Amino acid sequence: MSGGARVVALSGGIGGAKLALGLYRALPPDALTVVCNTGDDFVHLGLHVSPDVDTVLYTLAAIANRAQGWGREGETWSFMQALERLGGETWFRLGDGDLAVHVERTRRLAAGESLSAVTETLRRALGVRATVLPMCDTPLPTIVHTADGRLPFQEYFVKLRCTPAVTGFEYRGAADAVPAPGVTHALVDAGLEAVVICPSNPFISVDPILAVPGMRNALAACAGPVIAVSPVIGGRAVKGPTGKMMGELGLEVSAAAVATHYGDLLDGFVVDPADAALADALDVPCLVTPTLMRDDADKVALAEAVLAFARGLD
Repeated sequence: MSGGARVVALSGGIGGAKLALGLYRALPPDALTVVCNTGDDFVHLGLHVSPDVDTVLYTLAAIANRAQGWGREGETWSFMQALERLGGETWFRLGDGDLAVHVERTRRLAAGESLSAVTETLRRALGVRATVLPMCDTPLPTIVHTADGRLPFQEYFVKLRCTPAVTGFEYRGAADAVPAPGVTHALVDAGLEAVVICPSNPFISVDPILAVPGMRNALAACAGPVIAVSPVIGGRAVKGPTGKMMGELGLEVSAAAVATHYGDLLDGFVVDPADAALADALDVPCLVTPTLMRDDADKVALAEAVLAFARGLD
């Protein structure tokens, strides 16, 4: 990649943020734009919470809690402890420092600012040089269809710990959404060298982004290749409920099934050496390289491999 490379990453939370960090460190910092899923957003305790946006911001700012994968390093929990003593809802945990972000976001939204404007303010305050954008400014909540009925995403994911069997997904409000300011601009940039779909859950992290009207067309028309990194290695999801969801939807839990899910959106696909045999059978150019990101060196190595792969697809 040239020194002036511009790259867009589509990201959910923990897994996506890991590769976003690798890209951030492999590129000039201001060359990266991360478009974040907001299908996980919800109002809790009267506060607007944007879990994936915050995970990306905290990760790029080097303040993320690496042990638990979400929240902030060195977090304290006085608020939650006090709330528990009052008999309040504690199923979704908000640390004290994290709480400050939600309070400030909610205050600014109530004052009439857009989610993208608030995210930009937070980005600057946290010292992140990459551009971080929500996928859209209007609510577009993911609703999980299950054998027990339709559930708001956080109720399914956190409160019920992904226990109900999944039958499908709904991205409510998608028809009326538009990409947040800056998203389309980043994708139509003639100097765009790659779009990287991070190894996030295809159904609950990436599909909500793709559900925003105009996103798929913008990706199809963008100057750089669209490359996805598989979140499945050797028939198992690296993290989270991806494998469980695929099985319940009647899909094979495999990197190949992920590539098929994205279909002709892709110009390239990245799989782990554990799936090298699958790569030979796919109809899209594949890069076989280690995709398990155990530490920062792994993240940067994967990012560099993906960027080199993109250069070869130009």
